[in-house]
Amino acid sequence: MIISYIHKIFWFTGLVLLQVLILNNVHIAGYATPFLYIYFILRLESNTSRNEAMLWGFALGLCIDVFSNTPGMNAAATVMLAFVRPIFLRLFTPRDNQEILPSLKNLGFSSYVKYLLVAVFTHHMMLYTIAFFSFSDIQTLLIRIVSSTVLTVACILAIDGIRN
Repeated sequence: MIISYIHKIFWFTGLVLLQVLILNNVHIAGYATPFLYIYFILRLESNTSRNEAMLWGFALGLCIDVFSNTPGMNAAATVMLAFVRPIFLRLFTPRDNQEILPSLKNLGFSSYVKYLLVAVFTHHMMLYTIAFFSFSDIQTLLIRIVSSTVLTVACILAIDGIRN
């Protein structure tokens, strides 16, 4: 169990550093920014309690907020993602196997990509809606949400491909 927490802390630290030092400075066409730090929340085991996932999400979002000067936006979005993650897992996991680690190998390509798209889209919708705090320029808001979702899912699939 201690090994599991050490492994989680290693991933937590690595993803925060990657996001803060490199990915926050990547803006493709002025719209798409990869938010790879949510990979940590998406890859928590399916038997992780909702409260534990929300605590991890709050800590992760707060670290990103502190280094990115975004007061509470990432924390709110990651806590919301951690809260709805079990619902998305139930939607896209096979009924006979409820205790799994969400991954490309365990869920299959189609289910895993659907899980990623829905979860990442939900996170980005919350994050960008808080950031914009207005629906006056809805077209730009939707372009940023969709383009960042596609870029983030592509990066997550690339990391999963490398890890396997």
